[in-house]
Amino acid sequence: MEHFNMALVDWSRAQFALTALYHWLFVPLTLGTSFILAIMETIYVKTGKEIWKRITKFWMTLFAINFAIGVATGIILEFEFGTNWSNYSWFVGDIFGAPLAIEGIMAFFMESTFFAVMFFGWNKVSKGFHLTSTWLVAIGSNLSALWILVANAWMQNPVGMHFNPETARNEMVDFWAILFSPTAVNKFLHTISSAYVLSAIFVLGVSAWFLLKKRNEALAKRSMIVAGTFGLIMSIFMVTTGDESARQIFNVQPMKFASMEGLYHGESNAALTAVGFFTKVPKPEDPDANDWGPKIKIPGMLSYLATLDPKAYVPGINDMINGNKAHNIISYYDRIKMGKLAIAALKEFQLAKKAKNDSKAAAALKTFEANYKYFGYGYYDDPHKLIPDVPLTFYSFHIMVGLGTLFIFIFLFAVIYGVKGKLTQKRWLLYVALWAIPFAYLAQEAGWMVAEFGRQPWVVQDYMPTLSAVSNIDQTSVIITFFLFAVVFTVLLIAEVKIMLNQIKQLKDGGQQ
Repeated sequence: MEHFNMALVDWSRAQFALTALYHWLFVPLTLGTSFILAIMETIYVKTGKEIWKRITKFWMTLFAINFAIGVATGIILEFEFGTNWSNYSWFVGDIFGAPLAIEGIMAFFMESTFFAVMFFGWNKVSKGFHLTSTWLVAIGSNLSALWILVANAWMQNPVGMHFNPETARNEMVDFWAILFSPTAVNKFLHTISSAYVLSAIFVLGVSAWFLLKKRNEALAKRSMIVAGTFGLIMSIFMVTTGDESARQIFNVQPMKFASMEGLYHGESNAALTAVGFFTKVPKPEDPDANDWGPKIKIPGMLSYLATLDPKAYVPGINDMINGNKAHNIISYYDRIKMGKLAIAALKEFQLAKKAKNDSKAAAALKTFEANYKYFGYGYYDDPHKLIPDVPLTFYSFHIMVGLGTLFIFIFLFAVIYGVKGKLTQKRWLLYVALWAIPFAYLAQEAGWMVAEFGRQPWVVQDYMPTLSAVSNIDQTSVIITFFLFAVVFTVLLIAEVKIMLNQIKQLKDGGQQ
């Protein structure tokens, strides 16, 4: 590790995290609102009532503002793979590049093409063609998310590949294994369903503001029923996909799973912490029970979440660091040894090939292949460096789950009182819906942190640590661009919020009750 510039690694990570966090402020709203728009316009086409056309066009304006800024931040993210993460792009570009290319060629072109028809085509194309365009924008934007999430899922659970020792690159051998890996399927379904929940909360909250101000009540009431129903269905779906995602993490990223619960010592009948907090940051090599404040725990629930068996053994962080023979867990100390063997064997293989010594090359290759599974561990000497930030992962996970549960009740009450026509009488619900908007964004960012901070130090699980993926560039340029991006993204965010607020406030009262 002494050969790596850790300051450069940290600044590169910070820049990518900054860009991704800002990008993820815009994308979820686009994914979910696109389907809400399609549902609203379908109601308009089916009923012929002009009020639904007015509702659709209003939310479409907010969608368009968000869509444009989301695209800008996403393009910067893709450029950073080349500028800041060129070693990563070299090591796995043959695999990672394919879904990103499909996203650009197929999904992004689809949503961009039909976006123009959807936004500018009112009264210029038939109702049917316009409605079709709106649905295709929704499908295209979600297909775009599919390919990006497939690429991300592969980093969390690398499958369908073969390492070519002569080029030192991973090559794709099974595209369908990558596309349909359980990690990819669950990551896609859980991520988009959470995005739909955020969009529904957004529509619900803005509509609640109209009702609190006694403006545009026809638009607001109808929007709340659509958003409440859509959000309720999607939040229940989100719970089921989150449940399956937890089992996937337990199977392929057990260190992340243990960190999500702050579980240092493995146990059977493991309890899930419903509410808890750290009183101090635990030392990775010497965690203490006194690191925790009071906790509310659900016995057996963590074991059930991991394996569907409430009595099953769930390994803790120390089980993975020190190993656990009773449960066939190889220690990180041993993985580091095998990783170093793999790295040394690869160098020996390449030197032997260059010297045309086939027998030596074959022996080195055999050693390499026997230990390649732990290749990435060989970059480390201290196994405690392989533990993610436990408090950050723990809090992010519990904030995400807690807020997701709260949103289910908000949607449920919105639907009940919306159907009964009592929304304006329930001002407490309107205030809760309005103030839920920032918390929906907080839940989204917390979910991203669980996924990305929880897998550290890996950029490709078990094979490539973050420190070996970074480009060897001038650290100063990364620092300068970090602050430039921070300023630009903040200005974009402020601009979007101001434009949206103006659009909402300027919407003239009208429409039938």
